[in-house]
Amino acid sequence: MEASNARTAEPYPRAENPMTSSAQLVYPDDQTGWLARTRVTLSPMAAPSILGFFGLFVAAVMVGAWQAGWYGTDATPAVLWPLVMLFGGLAQLVAGFAALRARDAVAVALHGTWGAFWLAWGVLQILVATGVNSAIAIGSADTGLAFWFLAVGAVTLLTALAAIPYHLGFAAVAWTLTAAAGLSAAGFWAGDLNTTRAGGVLFVIAAAIAWLVAGAMVFEGATGRTVLPSGRLAKGASIPGRSAIQPLEFSAGEPGVRIGQ
Repeated sequence: MEASNARTAEPYPRAENPMTSSAQLVYPDDQTGWLARTRVTLSPMAAPSILGFFGLFVAAVMVGAWQAGWYGTDATPAVLWPLVMLFGGLAQLVAGFAALRARDAVAVALHGTWGAFWLAWGVLQILVATGVNSAIAIGSADTGLAFWFLAVGAVTLLTALAAIPYHLGFAAVAWTLTAAAGLSAAGFWAGDLNTTRAGGVLFVIAAAIAWLVAGAMVFEGATGRTVLPSGRLAKGASIPGRSAIQPLEFSAGEPGVRIGQ
């Protein structure tokens, strides 16, 4: 029986002139040299937007329902601001900073913008409670507050556009927040109660979408598979039962890393 002349192919083909000099070893100029000297250090982390979207949900559903006139009085923000600042403000900013490490530009923009907004909203209510500022009634005209919503809505609009080819869940939250901010800006600019109320309703809808997306991410992180579709556009990622992402790890799992507590 003849011995086979076939040779095992190298996993990464070398260039025609393999590196030999010390300078080439320091500065590799072919694929094999580059791969031999490259090291990637992974820092496993849960999806930052789980915290961000749950924080957004708490703040937007409370403030939005109040702005829509579904409950409360003009004095209600004095009760809401601590939770709004901590959940909507602090939690979203933490999520935004964590998203920097996750290289998620859309999450950085969305959570960073709205985290800062909810913190500012809380500070405004503190100033009202301490008598520094006067309360701004829903339905009254206040161009300064209108510009708050106009500016944050402009940033959110860009986030909404960027999210379309990336994640439909993010896009749905961002588009609804953009519309909510736009109606709120128009309502406070013109002093139109119905328009301002409509902005509050859209804040509640945005909160509901954020709650669903965050819940889908929680189930995905706990099971490693899609349970509730979150709108991720990767092939097959939103089909229940399938893996949402392909982890970068050995077939036996991540060495030295465990998921959970």
